[in-house]
Amino acid sequence: MVLITFTLFHVLLSLAGIGAGVVVVYGLLESKRFDGWTKIFLTTTVATSVTGFFFPAHHITPGHIIGLLSLVVLALGIVARYRYGLAGGWRPTYVISSAIALYFNVFVLVVQAFEKVPALRALAPTRSEPPFAATQLTVLAVFVIVTSFALVKFHDVPMRTAHAQAGR
Repeated sequence: MVLITFTLFHVLLSLAGIGAGVVVVYGLLESKRFDGWTKIFLTTTVATSVTGFFFPAHHITPGHIIGLLSLVVLALGIVARYRYGLAGGWRPTYVISSAIALYFNVFVLVVQAFEKVPALRALAPTRSEPPFAATQLTVLAVFVIVTSFALVKFHDVPMRTAHAQAGR
């Protein structure tokens, strides 16, 4: 019962992170920061990665590796946004790290969908079949394209400059 509740909590965190992440990436494409959504995205995505390490496992799994990579990418994004205020090279660092963190969550969502949804499981029971690979490659391609556009579109005023101008 505890594992079922914990799993539900983990899944809800993940879905909240994905939903907020979509809003954040939309904001990047519109050159808007969406501060509240960003806090939700970063918090729930960090929590998703951390809680993933608490599931019973007897060895390191691909999920552990994705979780660790996600935490590294999220740390870069958090530092870029909150420590360096998106100034200079930290703006593209934030855009790329946010997109990668969201991609990792969506990647795992696709894996879970192919494991849990009977119709998808029938198409790719071992997740090594072409429908699974095609789905993951499509998701990756979409993220590469969207991230490329976000890098061009997101020209937000660095937060330090914005705060300094507001104080004048």
